[in-house]
Amino acid sequence: MADQLQPSSASPPSVVEPPSLTAPARRLGERVIELGIRIVAGVSILAILLIFAFVFREASPILLGTTPKKSATTTSEWLVPGEVDSAAIQAEQKKQAEAAAPRDPAKEEKNRQEKEKRAKEARAIVGEEYPVLTKDSAVKLSYLWHTNWQPNSEYPRYGIIPIILGSLKTTLIALLIAAPLSILAALYTAYFAPRRLREIVKPIIEILAGFPSVVVGYFCLMSVATVFHNLLGFDYRLNAIVGGVGLALAVIPIIYTITDDALRSVPGALREAALAIGATPWQAAYQVMLPAATPGIIAAVLLGIGRAFGETMIALMATGNAGTAGWSFVEPVRTFAATIGAEMGEVANGSPHYQMLFLLGVILFIFSFGINLITEFYVKRKLIKKFRGGA
Repeated sequence: MADQLQPSSASPPSVVEPPSLTAPARRLGERVIELGIRIVAGVSILAILLIFAFVFREASPILLGTTPKKSATTTSEWLVPGEVDSAAIQAEQKKQAEAAAPRDPAKEEKNRQEKEKRAKEARAIVGEEYPVLTKDSAVKLSYLWHTNWQPNSEYPRYGIIPIILGSLKTTLIALLIAAPLSILAALYTAYFAPRRLREIVKPIIEILAGFPSVVVGYFCLMSVATVFHNLLGFDYRLNAIVGGVGLALAVIPIIYTITDDALRSVPGALREAALAIGATPWQAAYQVMLPAATPGIIAAVLLGIGRAFGETMIALMATGNAGTAGWSFVEPVRTFAATIGAEMGEVANGSPHYQMLFLLGVILFIFSFGINLITEFYVKRKLIKKFRGGA
C-alpha cells in the first residue's frame, strides 16, 4: 500500500499544444511567393543603384576634376591586338619632321600672328568671362554657371543656366495648369458626381496617363502651338507655355488619381458631422475633407513635379528646344531631359560633351530622388501626424 502511494518516477505524458489561431502555419506556396517578392524587390533596388553608378561614372571626370578619357575613335586602346595605329604614327612623324626642319623666322612670325588673330576671334565669340575651349578641353564645374549652352560650337560652351531656367519654367506652367484642374476634378468625382458618372470619368482621366508622350508632343506641336500663336500672337510658335500645356496633360492623371484616392480615404464620418452641424456639401468638402487629405494631395503634386521635370518627348517637341537665359515664358526653352534626348545620339563616347550630358542626367536623377525623399519622409510622417494624429 505504501509503495502504491509513492510517486511514480515515470515521465508525465506529453501534452499536445493546440494550433495557434493568431499565427497559422505558412504553406509552401506562401513561402515561395514571399521569397519571390524579396528577390524582385532586391533586384529593383540593385538596378536603381547600378544605373546611378553608371551615370555617375560617366560624369565623374567633371565632378571629380579628373582628366577626361579620349574618344573611342581616337585612342589606341580600342585597337585589335596587332593592329597599327596609323593616325598616332603619322602624328608622331609630323612632329619629328617639324622639330628637324630648319627654323624660318618669317614663317614663325606669321604663325604667331595667325594664332593671335584666332585667339582674338575666339575671345570675341566666347566673351570675356568664359574660357576659350576646344572640343577636347576638360570641363570644370565652374564652367557650368553661364548663360550659353553651345557644346557643338568650334569653341564650345557648357553653361547650364538656360537649361535650369527652361526646366523650371515649363514645370511651373504645367503645375499651375494641372494642379487646380486635377484637385477640383478629384473633389467633384469624390463627393459630388453621381456614382455612374464617376465610374466613367475617372477611367477616362486615368487612360490619359497611358497615352504615349510622343503623341501628346505631336498634338501640342501641330494644334496647341497653332491655336496659341493665332490667338495670342506669340513671336515664337513653340515656347515655354506650349510646352507647359503639353506637360500638364501628362501630369493631370497622376495628380488626379492620387488626390481622388486621398480624398476617398478620409473617414466619411467627418463629412457627415460637418453636414449635421449645418455645413453645405461644398463647405464640407472644401473646409473639412480637403484639409484632411492634404498629405496625399501634396504627395500627388510632388510626384507631378517629378513627372514634368523628367519628361523628354513632350519637352523636345513642344518647347522649341532652344536655350534662352531669360524669364520670358513666350520664348523657346530647353529642359534637362530634352537636351539629353536630343544630343546623346550625336556625341563621341568619352568626349567632354558626352560627359556633360551624363552630368545633366546626374542632376536629373538627384532631383527626382529628392522629390521622392520629400514625399516619403516629410509628407507621410510630418503631415499625417499633423492632420490625422498618426505616428
